[in-house]
Amino acid sequence: MRVFDLIGRRRWFFLFSGLVTIPGLIFILLTPITAGKVGIQFSIDYTGGTVWEIHFKDGTPTTDQVKQVLDAQGLSDSSVTTSTQNGLTYILMRLPVVALQTPEPTPTPPPSPSASPSTSASATASASASPTASPAATPSPGASGSAAASGSPSPSPSPSPTPSPTPSPSPSPSPSPSPSPSPSPSPSPSPSTGISGTYQPPTGGQLGALATALQARFGPIDGEISRNSISGIVSNDLIQQAFLLIILGSIGILAWITLRFHDFRMGATALIALLHDVIVVVGTFAILGTLLGLQVDALFVTAVLTVIGFSVHDTIVVFDRIRENRARHAGEPFDAIVNHSLLQTMGRSINTSLTVIITLTALLLFGGESIRVFVLALLIGIVSGTYSSIFNASPLLVVWHAWDDRRRARAAALVRAGR
Repeated sequence: MRVFDLIGRRRWFFLFSGLVTIPGLIFILLTPITAGKVGIQFSIDYTGGTVWEIHFKDGTPTTDQVKQVLDAQGLSDSSVTTSTQNGLTYILMRLPVVALQTPEPTPTPPPSPSASPSTSASATASASASPTASPAATPSPGASGSAAASGSPSPSPSPSPTPSPTPSPSPSPSPSPSPSPSPSPSPSPSPSTGISGTYQPPTGGQLGALATALQARFGPIDGEISRNSISGIVSNDLIQQAFLLIILGSIGILAWITLRFHDFRMGATALIALLHDVIVVVGTFAILGTLLGLQVDALFVTAVLTVIGFSVHDTIVVFDRIRENRARHAGEPFDAIVNHSLLQTMGRSINTSLTVIITLTALLLFGGESIRVFVLALLIGIVSGTYSSIFNASPLLVVWHAWDDRRRARAAALVRAGR
């Protein structure tokens, strides 16, 4: 006698799964149709661009005010949000690929000190060469007096005594500038404290023009958390690798479960449950991205793969108990065996998932901003994976077995009728 008939209520479970997955699937399909305006909102990890997170000394402006400055700079495709780090509010700007070029005029200063010693060396060389040539000509003493009065040793080749003292002061200033550059780089490592008066925002390129416009309206920028740029080529590689990882992982799981249980139906139903979890996670982010602007980053693929592995873990536990009960209760109907197996493993699956959910909830509430998308994807996926392992994979296996039994019965009836 069944304590609780889960398999008998499988149509309600399938209906609930459809209500959860169909809206998300619609938003996923709208992503390429609307060119990303509706559906999944990709971060610069997939689209390319620049992320710049800064802090203003005179107070934090609103996102609408910053967006007005970005529109004036021709960056209307950018998005602006706020984040909190160490009690300070930062402005997080996601800029398009156009803002990647940020040239800095640092290469110009190095030639100036290097050129000055070279010119001094050339001058000393010319001065040293001029006295050697002067003994060849023997000028009159009157010419030597005029040269001494003029004080220019280099053009006058005549006087040998006058150029000899002049090279002596030329090397004396040359060592004096050499120690001067050594103390100058020492204060440069000081801005490592994040918020300090020594922070220098970018000055070159379009990013420098944006920094100038922002400081002209909102005051000086006294610190930044990140300034990252990714090109479009790198983002295309990430997209291809993400799809490849998910496809290869799903095929590997299908092959392993089929070989492990010697039943293709178990592998296929486990894969369908995995697709259910992936659609729930990606569809939820597509809806949240459309309504709240939530973007997926490179860690999102890691979260999806983790959800796939966790969901398969619960499904394999249930399937293993089904295999044991089929040998133990050989005469019972298959749906009754599956129902017993679900009731026996449900407590373990829920308790295991609940401990992970508590930990992920704590990370979501108190963790950093950089892992929030990753933790949210894990949280949604583990809840969905626990549900699909219990209420989707096993009931689908029962439906498939019932369909095979009816097909065999019809084939047997046709064979008997043919005789």
